[in-house]
Amino acid sequence: MKKTALCLMVAVALAAVFALTPTLSAQTADKAEAVKKVFDFVKNSGYYFLATTEGDQPRVRPFSSLVIFEGKIYFQTGKVKNVSKQIMANPKIEICAYDGKGTWIRIQAVAVEDDRLEAKQAVLDAVPELKTMYSADDGNTQVFYLKDATANVASFTGDNWSETF
Repeated sequence: MKKTALCLMVAVALAAVFALTPTLSAQTADKAEAVKKVFDFVKNSGYYFLATTEGDQPRVRPFSSLVIFEGKIYFQTGKVKNVSKQIMANPKIEICAYDGKGTWIRIQAVAVEDDRLEAKQAVLDAVPELKTMYSADDGNTQVFYLKDATANVASFTGDNWSETF
């Protein structure tokens, strides 16, 4: 009797996994589409502004390094910079970009450091102008990806949309 009950439980569990597989695949595809849509908007805007905090003071500066690596949006900085220290103290950031045509994006996210050499190299390869100042193994290059991100796009024309990833 115990063997039959165990077999039944395993069969039910496997059926549940197989039933969820298409849903999980659709969610993964939706997430990839959201990441690409947000990335394309920011990248096509040229520069974006990255906001951090230092104590109770907001800090904002222009950035241009933005890449998709392993399905996540990454950006790069140097560990010696204040922005690095600010993110390490409080990883909650915001990114803002304007397309010059009346539409802007604001992204709230948590910046997660990825210290892997391949992540650093991927960002440097995608933004080759950084290679004049950084190398993947220089001890200074630092890359972060966006986690728990919410992107809100607003426009003077009312073409607003949101994405989460």
